Amino acid sequence: MTVAIHGIQTGLTQIKTAQRVRKPGGLVRILTDTNWTGWLPIYAWVIEHPEGLIVVDTGETSRTALAGYFPAWHPYYRGSVQMRVKPEDEIGPQLAQMGIRAKDVKTVVLTHLHTDHAGGLSHFASSEILTSEAEYRMATGVMGKLRGYLPHRWPEWFAPTPIAFGLTAFGPFDRTYSVTRTGDVLVVPTPGHTAAHVSVVVESEDILYFLAGDTSYSQKLLKTRTADGVSPSAAVTLNTIDNIVDLARTRPLVYMPSHDPDSLARMQHRSTLIGEAALEPVAGRS
Repeated sequence: MTVAIHGIQTGLTQIKTAQRVRKPGGLVRILTDTNWTGWLPIYAWVIEHPEGLIVVDTGETSRTALAGYFPAWHPYYRGSVQMRVKPEDEIGPQLAQMGIRAKDVKTVVLTHLHTDHAGGLSHFASSEILTSEAEYRMATGVMGKLRGYLPHRWPEWFAPTPIAFGLTAFGPFDRTYSVTRTGDVLVVPTPGHTAAHVSVVVESEDILYFLAGDTSYSQKLLKTRTADGVSPSAAVTLNTIDNIVDLARTRPLVYMPSHDPDSLARMQHRSTLIGEAALEPVAGRS
């Protein structure tokens, strides 16, 4: 059964270095950091599967360029993140260039509901949209806005289907949800960046493609076991990182986080996390 994955870059984002790499001080450190990363890609993924088209994350919207789109009262949006997204960068127009109509996408899986992963929701009114129920609860209402989500920017019709994890394990991941009947596209819980973050694992022939969302901002940070600055719990993030590495020790695995400039090239070249280049030494992990 042939499965193909395509990467779509829906613009660029720039964040503070204290968000990319955790430093003492938490959110305050991010807000007061004067150092910015370079411009990072915002990837979404399209899986061409015999059972139907699957999209993982929807990327960002060009509406972020409009005055007032981000809440001016929120200190994070006021000075700790920047976006560069043109209308043609959005996932809908890019799918059209690939000969894919957004309305023909069967399923959308959201790793989490931050704006750079859910900003393109408006293109998928005809799709079933899957997300963690706990993530949806955390993102809604006043508390969701305080946490940095933008629920008031979601389409009015947005009512996602909760991911119903079963107790079937996949390697070190003790719960899974199969998006496909054949079981070759799985959702696994990867809490860290948000408390209910998920990732998608695609099995194609003899290799696993790990569509990682924001489990880390790059493969290098995964290899060095580095938590990001917005994770509610560094310990939870590091446990997720360990699970990904443990899975990669048992199966060839291509690691594809959403903001790593090298994710697309690794996918195209089938460059696995553990392969010709050994994992860098990891402190605190045998």
